[in-house]
Amino acid sequence: MSSEYIYILEIIKNSIKSLLDNKRRTLLTTLGIIIGVSSVIIIMAIGAGAQGLILGQVKKVGTDLIGILPGKQEADGPPATAFGIVITTLTYEDALALRDKKNVPDAIGIVAHNSGMATVSWKDNKIEGANIDGCTVDMPSAEKYQIEKGRFFNEAEERGVAKVAVLGYTTARDLFGENEPVGQRIKIKNQSFEVIGVLAEKGKIMMQDMDSYVFIPVSSMQRLITGVRYVNYIRLKVNDENNLGKAKSDIAATLRDRHNIKDKTGKEDDFTINSAADALKTLKTVTDSLRFFLAAMAALSLLVGGIGIMNIMLIRVAQRTREIGLRKAVGASGWDIKLQFLVEAINITVLGGLIGIACGELVSWLVAIIAKTLGYDWAFVFSPISIAISVGVSMAIGLIFGLYPSNKAAKLSPIEALRYE
Repeated sequence: MSSEYIYILEIIKNSIKSLLDNKRRTLLTTLGIIIGVSSVIIIMAIGAGAQGLILGQVKKVGTDLIGILPGKQEADGPPATAFGIVITTLTYEDALALRDKKNVPDAIGIVAHNSGMATVSWKDNKIEGANIDGCTVDMPSAEKYQIEKGRFFNEAEERGVAKVAVLGYTTARDLFGENEPVGQRIKIKNQSFEVIGVLAEKGKIMMQDMDSYVFIPVSSMQRLITGVRYVNYIRLKVNDENNLGKAKSDIAATLRDRHNIKDKTGKEDDFTINSAADALKTLKTVTDSLRFFLAAMAALSLLVGGIGIMNIMLIRVAQRTREIGLRKAVGASGWDIKLQFLVEAINITVLGGLIGIACGELVSWLVAIIAKTLGYDWAFVFSPISIAISVGVSMAIGLIFGLYPSNKAAKLSPIEALRYE
């Protein structure tokens, strides 16, 4: 074992002994680093968990879907419908035109939605303000619903104002309990509908319970419930994600032709086309930016912790002035003294970093457990990279904020130091 290696080990051993001699002060000194590192770990882990939850919800809807909203979306903001503004530029006939393979050959499912709320009742059981969705026959296949009992309505019922209904899992349970729903008649806004099917449980997507709906043909919804001719939005499923761009172009061309929007007239589009894949990319960019911004804000506490370490190290230099003078008197160089205090500062920050990592990971794990208990698909993210960065940053802080106190100690005159009281 080389003499340099033994020398470094001796310095580390002495610095650890010095820190252990005053455990309370050492713990208080490391507190700023512990808080800073644990905050960064928690924010990164919770941010990753939240991001995974949000992106997972979008993927559940399907990245092969294209959404068509009424009204033009401005480049720097969401469509007007996002603010609750009712725009009536999309119709059921638009959906039928998009269903035509001559117009959009890559479409394998077109779903027009006209949504609203109404009272739904069966015998003495009643649901006030239930979600009623008038839709088209492709809804289960396009939006990944499974039929648990009975069937979904057919195209003839979709066009013919049929009084048939398919219940979501939660709605069926709330209305019928242990009774068999299929074949029963329910009332929706005083209109009698026959229950022909029940959908399998789907759960929550984007914090919305997808099982709390009553689905009826869009024609029945428009004529019997809402009394309108427009649809709220249209969803289109494509045969391959690689064909999303072509399908969007075909949709735009079809709707422009139907709405008499020509390039020469200068009339703007009265619809907005977005794909789930586009939303996924946008959400990932936004959530990544938010995560790193919050982590950067949390990292500021590391700066405060570093200043605290510098102050404590200056106090330690003052308290050990006679010791420094004695060591210099027996031959210790300025570099020896400087290295001693630098190692102590680094040891303090590394200790704080390790405790901060443990605390941060523990809190992140508890958050993930609680979120899963509440029914959210929340992943606990253990990132070796963030841990390595935290340890590296802690060492860097110890080095940077330990330089001034160690330099001050190294420059002390041995005679003046020995005279210090």
